[in-house]
Amino acid sequence: MNANAGQVANRRGSMSYSQSVPFSAASGGSEDYENETFVWGTNIRAQKVSRDFVNFFELFIEQGGFEAKYITLMRELPAGQGQVNVDSYDIYAYDPELYKMLIKYPAEMITLMDDAVKLAYADATQQNAEDVTLQANVFNLREKKVIRDLNPEDIEQLVSVSGMVTRCSNIIPEIREACFVCEKCGHEEMVPSQLGHLEEPLLCGNQMCRAKWTMKMVHNRSTFHNKQIVKMQENPNAIPEGETPHNVTLLCYDPLVDVTKPGDRITVTGIYRAHGLRVNPRLRMLKTVYKANVDIIHVQRDETSSLFSVSERISAGADSQFGSESQADDPMAPDAAGTETREERESKQAEMEALGADPDIYQKLTASVAPSIWQMDDVKKGILCQLFGGSSKEYSGGRVRGEINVLLVGDPGVSKSQLLSYVNKLAPRGIYTSGRGSSAVGLTAYVSKDQETKEMVLESGALVLSDRGICCIDEFDKMSDAARSMLHEVMEQQTVSVAKAGIIATLNARTSVLASANPVGSRYNPRLSIVDNIHLPPSLISRFDLIYLVLDKAEEATDRKLARHLLSLHYERGQNAAQAPIPIDQLRDFIAYARGNCHPELCAEAATDIVDGYMHMRRMGSSRKTITATPRQLESLIRISESLARMRLSRTVERSDAAEALRLMQVALQQAATDPVTGAIDMDLIQTGVSASERVARAQLAQEIKTLLISKPHGMTFDELTKAVQEQATVTVDQGQVRRAVDTILEDVAVLGNQIKHKSAVSA
Repeated sequence: MNANAGQVANRRGSMSYSQSVPFSAASGGSEDYENETFVWGTNIRAQKVSRDFVNFFELFIEQGGFEAKYITLMRELPAGQGQVNVDSYDIYAYDPELYKMLIKYPAEMITLMDDAVKLAYADATQQNAEDVTLQANVFNLREKKVIRDLNPEDIEQLVSVSGMVTRCSNIIPEIREACFVCEKCGHEEMVPSQLGHLEEPLLCGNQMCRAKWTMKMVHNRSTFHNKQIVKMQENPNAIPEGETPHNVTLLCYDPLVDVTKPGDRITVTGIYRAHGLRVNPRLRMLKTVYKANVDIIHVQRDETSSLFSVSERISAGADSQFGSESQADDPMAPDAAGTETREERESKQAEMEALGADPDIYQKLTASVAPSIWQMDDVKKGILCQLFGGSSKEYSGGRVRGEINVLLVGDPGVSKSQLLSYVNKLAPRGIYTSGRGSSAVGLTAYVSKDQETKEMVLESGALVLSDRGICCIDEFDKMSDAARSMLHEVMEQQTVSVAKAGIIATLNARTSVLASANPVGSRYNPRLSIVDNIHLPPSLISRFDLIYLVLDKAEEATDRKLARHLLSLHYERGQNAAQAPIPIDQLRDFIAYARGNCHPELCAEAATDIVDGYMHMRRMGSSRKTITATPRQLESLIRISESLARMRLSRTVERSDAAEALRLMQVALQQAATDPVTGAIDMDLIQTGVSASERVARAQLAQEIKTLLISKPHGMTFDELTKAVQEQATVTVDQGQVRRAVDTILEDVAVLGNQIKHKSAVSA
């Protein structure tokens, strides 16, 4: 190819294309292919390929359609500006050879496709092609890969890779075309960037000057474009067992900047490139190992994976193929997954509405949650409420969360971990982690050095990555104290505040926490409170809306039924025992549809019932000093009622929803907040870890110990004190109770001493 043909302008920054003929030469209409020139280094006939692309845009009609698909899309774009999403399946259906060349030589072919889009639009609208700024974005390749499958054979080819975004850098200005001015004569010269490198002119371009080393760059006359570096790793549910996740660096340019955020599951289409790394910045020598990245052309959110995002609406027709705003109004436009048309979306919407109108939907949904787990209906209903969630509310004073937190506490082998695994599978936008293997920064956020910019950047942890989803934490009781302290803010304020290495930020962590914990000694002791059984701080336990005790009780009839159910799962004829009334894919779609379209509000009758039920819970204590409900339980009742209304796709919370929410709350309270001594419900067990009856008994025992110590002026040993107390007490008293009573006395003495010192200092 002639060298004076020039180089095609690069519209995506660092994507520097090989030399090809100007498009004006391609539109001459000559059919003599033998006289056409090839793009350097390829077997692409530039003129022929350009004509093929123009014909494709002007003539391709989708199956069942009546007019050219892409001409219709182009006409809906405003003033010939924007991006046209081109489905690669359409290119393959039109010309398989054209599709193969697009995969093999993407840089050159996409440049020719851009020019063809402009000419096709100009012909359809009778405009000048030079005034059109359309771009073509290819997506939905026939072959999709995971990150670990990328190899050197894919370099400089078009690839489609899926994964989860873990970090997005700040927007970086990268120079596209630099303006150099001669300091001697004032001559200006524009120098384009090639592969991210800029070559400064050695000589002045003015033939009358030709001075050396006088060219100076003028930044305000140069052109820049936005660049963002995105780090993507493999989806957690796609990592092979026993393997560590692989990651890849993505480079986003102008229209694709800030279209993703950490935690998104995306499928990107781009050019897989390799760049050499210098051994030393002062040396020209390069390393033998090159660094690879993907220059993004198209980004597509995986709406199935990002199940609980607010932006997902089946009925709204939201288009996640960034770069085209017109497809949302096109009846034949692909949906967020790139395969469904508007008619199919409307059919799915009607299916969801019919499912929500089923009078037995609540029972069917309960039976569809973890069908392989026998019974545990109340636990499944609580988890179902967590999946649907309540409505978050914004006020001038702050935000009230709509996410529901659930804690499962019980003996080993009662399917707690299996429930967590099922929820993580049902809601892939979330993280499954273990308390023993999670650190505080791993759950929230941590600071690291960016390899590209050498700056300190903030990496998102599990709770931030599961924003708008569910974070499943197993072995919750085995977490370190530092990790637990970070959860207080997340579970109530739904944010993560970080102040490290000069970075002060508040990140959104609007996630629901589903945790499971085993009791101390691997067996739940009913004579102790839930705080003493799992050794968690009461301030953290009180942030859970529902706390279920899943105990392994020995009952012959129940054990026999459970054994038969487990055995049936191992026979082919018994597989029907694990089949759900609603398949998991349909259940996932229904939850996404309900969360995106249904935002119920309380009616007056339901609000009255919730207030009456809350007041009844406050009066359930054995005495006035016993607290059986707190305002947090009232907010939990509202959230659970809204989630129950969402299951029916109702816009109003009815009295039946309030009654069921009260029942679920009372079931959880009866299990978790029951005083083992009196048998009454006492929220002090969760709020402070000590029941009201135990607090009164401890005060009485402390008073008796004071009396004994006063009667023995020479003092007593601890064993003597314990023996004397046991002889006088009418009930059994152990050494632990005596020690706690003595600690109470010492605390009172310390407080009294501080008060005396304060009064003495004031009087002095």
